[in-house]
Amino acid sequence: MSFRLHIIALLLGGFCYAQQTPVFSEYNYNPFLINSAHAGALQSAEISLAHSGFFSTIDGSPKSSNFSFRTPLGNKMMGLGGGLIHDEIGVTTSTSAFAAYSYRVPLNLDDEPYWKVQEPTGISFGLTVGLQKYQENLLGLGLGTDPLLSQNINATLPIVGAGIVLNYAKFYIGLSTPNLLGDRFASEDNLDLQSPYYAYMGYRFYFSRFENILLKPNVLLKYEKGAPIQADLNLSFTMNSKFEFGLGYRTNSSLNLLVGTYLFDSLRLVYSYNVAGKELTIGNTHGLSLNFRFNRGYSSD
Repeated sequence: MSFRLHIIALLLGGFCYAQQTPVFSEYNYNPFLINSAHAGALQSAEISLAHSGFFSTIDGSPKSSNFSFRTPLGNKMMGLGGGLIHDEIGVTTSTSAFAAYSYRVPLNLDDEPYWKVQEPTGISFGLTVGLQKYQENLLGLGLGTDPLLSQNINATLPIVGAGIVLNYAKFYIGLSTPNLLGDRFASEDNLDLQSPYYAYMGYRFYFSRFENILLKPNVLLKYEKGAPIQADLNLSFTMNSKFEFGLGYRTNSSLNLLVGTYLFDSLRLVYSYNVAGKELTIGNTHGLSLNFRFNRGYSSD
């Protein structure tokens, strides 16, 4: 890491890494944010909008907003999607715009009754391309005339990401990275940005023939060079596709609570509350996620 960015890392503390992983509710309800293979995973198109970081009174605390759209195509073997992600933490701002393509290889499920298959079974492959705008307001730190902090960073980076997802009836597992290039080909050469790698899996427990009661435990692992492996452990409970409750724990000692409701079959609204651990200085945060699914909406899940 360059000396300039090393100073910034020390100022921001350990919560820099946490901001690079979407909050619990975002990737649980919209895994497309971390894996392009989910672009065509649904039976119909979906629009998602989310923001976290409401009501924070701590200067420089993380804030994140995202918008995404994904849809299956034609025979539903292919999918397209795209989105915008905007993150703020300390003096750092990052804005990404991306487009994604996915292709699914179906698997035969003759041994499973149709009512147990929530999403199309198969192996999906995804590719992401886009641009990231990365900025650091070093002058805003007010550290005097230090020559290492005398100029702001304003860089543009290309994005090329990839992912794979296996969905087999009630079980799913995925691997992805949002940007294989890291800081290569950045418009400035004083960066040291590492790309995270994600691995996650989950299982759907149904307690009735018509899938109206669902318990879904899942785990996500994140690896990034220079940081310890991070694990998210999550559990969600859905009843009658009307109400949802969830609990999550992240190994940097943050806890997430969420509650959601389904409106008019096509709308899902989720409120989340993230409780930061004692060793983190970012404070507790509130978040909202809104999803709209076309056609039959969430009643088809």
